[in-house]
Amino acid sequence: MVEVIPLKYGHVFKQVFSQPEVFNQFAKDVLGIELNIQKVHTEYQYPEPIGFVRSKYDLFAEDTERRIIVEIQHVKEEDFFDRFLYYHLISLVEQVDGFDEYSFDKTVYTIVMITSVPRDGSINFSCAISDINPVDEWGNTVNVYPHRLIFLSPRQANEKTPPNIRKWLDLIADSLDGSIEENQYNESLFQQIIEKIRKRTIDPTLLAEIKDEAAWEKAAARFAREGREEGLKEGQEKGILVQKRETVIAAQKMGMEISAIATLAGLTEIEVQKLLQ
Repeated sequence: MVEVIPLKYGHVFKQVFSQPEVFNQFAKDVLGIELNIQKVHTEYQYPEPIGFVRSKYDLFAEDTERRIIVEIQHVKEEDFFDRFLYYHLISLVEQVDGFDEYSFDKTVYTIVMITSVPRDGSINFSCAISDINPVDEWGNTVNVYPHRLIFLSPRQANEKTPPNIRKWLDLIADSLDGSIEENQYNESLFQQIIEKIRKRTIDPTLLAEIKDEAAWEKAAARFAREGREEGLKEGQEKGILVQKRETVIAAQKMGMEISAIATLAGLTEIEVQKLLQ
């Protein structure tokens, strides 16, 4: 048994899965396709804004034919499913160069890793796949769009989970309590991952960022509860605003920089500054 940094923390998750060897194998096991990814970007944004929200992707990679996005989601927000559908669609829309032709040259796969289980029971699966293929009146799927939006929930792994996916979910779920029984994972790649997230091997700078993230998580949970109570009294919209503002204020009191707050909150720096006014 070894002590590790849980893979629910975005900083350590991105450090591990941004390694091309890990990313390629993970994508192959989840998607069933061979990839040739040479570089994995973290906190990626398209050069120009698409739509009304400037989306930022935890992990982003492309080979010559495919565009793969991986997101880590620990706390389930109210707009969870809508948000990731938006992320997925933006990566399709971004490919359209002009008004005279609609062309999606790259297949888009978006993989969302959910490391917590919401109390409302809306996620009671370990693996769920959404595609946009039409179904005809006879119930036959017309396979015209290869794009996929995939949700993975490590805590919900079960006997129906595809084996190639389950081994990853088991590893991630095993890390969530801060320790891993390393002898259960014989693959050399998994042994490398375990060594990478061992507490004693974590870079001190990264460890400080993870501590900030853990503090943010606690503050977000606290003020989410208070925000929901306020919302019940004065309306849902106001409750959400209160929740966001109080969480940002709490993070500032912890000494976090504006840029760090924006990254962890999924907001722009301008939005954070407005909430602090």
